Amino acid sequence: MGICISTASNEIHVNDFGNENVVYYQDNNNNEAKYLQVGSFFSQQGNKGPNQDSAILYQRYGVENGVFAGVFDGHGKNGEIVSKLVMNKLPSLFLKNILSLPKISAVDNEAVKTNNFNKWKEACFSSFKLMDKDIKSLEKLDCSCSGTTAVVAIRQNDDLIIANLGDSRAVLGRKTEEGVIEDVQLTTDLKPSLPSEAERIRKCDGRVLALKEEPHIQRVWLPHEDAPGLAMSRAFGDFMLKKYGIISKPDVSYHHISPNDQFLVLATDGVWDVLSNDQVVSIVCATNNAAAASKAVVDASLSAWNQKFPNSKRDDSTAICLFLQQHASLQNST
Repeated sequence: MGICISTASNEIHVNDFGNENVVYYQDNNNNEAKYLQVGSFFSQQGNKGPNQDSAILYQRYGVENGVFAGVFDGHGKNGEIVSKLVMNKLPSLFLKNILSLPKISAVDNEAVKTNNFNKWKEACFSSFKLMDKDIKSLEKLDCSCSGTTAVVAIRQNDDLIIANLGDSRAVLGRKTEEGVIEDVQLTTDLKPSLPSEAERIRKCDGRVLALKEEPHIQRVWLPHEDAPGLAMSRAFGDFMLKKYGIISKPDVSYHHISPNDQFLVLATDGVWDVLSNDQVVSIVCATNNAAAASKAVVDASLSAWNQKFPNSKRDDSTAICLFLQQHASLQNST
């Protein structure tokens, strides 16, 4: 299934496959917004089963030109439910924390910047912790071996906060002095293959190893049982492994948006497993259409899956393209 929206036109464009996996929301209480955030997203089901990806683009979030963007990649028996639950609830949890904090300011005093950013980090940590606690409290939803990753971008004026949990990714498209758009990866893929992540898991008695039939994929296992084989090192849910190194604490970073920062791409690993950062940035630039950018990225990932892994089941693929400049060269033509 797939859906593409463009906030430049404030319309939702739904294709024939349905729209339950993605949400666009605009805070209409702020009727005098001076800025219109340009963005789009698209989600396409793979052929492993139901689409377990979810995505949200929340315009006018917190401040006039604020935005909350997030992609969530569910896994396990109830992964589809978990990803939608996080998509629907996490923005409000963030907002409760963020609105009570002072704005991050671009100032010369490094101590002030550090102090402000630490407060943002604590808000992110609290929101993710509460979200995971809420999932665990659902008695009728078994999340012992089900969960979701999350990569979230929160824009407040020229401040950009990135919170990452798992192996989805955020990549910035930035204009160089030569006028070329280059890719800048803003997150680290949090997988068991990352040495620091593997060390934490092993210290908690979890096992990290790859199966013989897929030696390139490191997975997390129980101490004395060949289960469940989780392919990421952080996630919401997956409570069977929470005592053995799987955590719901996000990796949080801050980026001050400069005039050279053109757009941000958030996508699940169904995109990044087959496309490089540079390829994705080039695809967005080549569309020359903000409303079509996210769909172009997902379509390219589907083609890449068919070429690289013709005999393998294709993963769900979801992308958000968030344009950061009012005068962005990529304009919506619809």
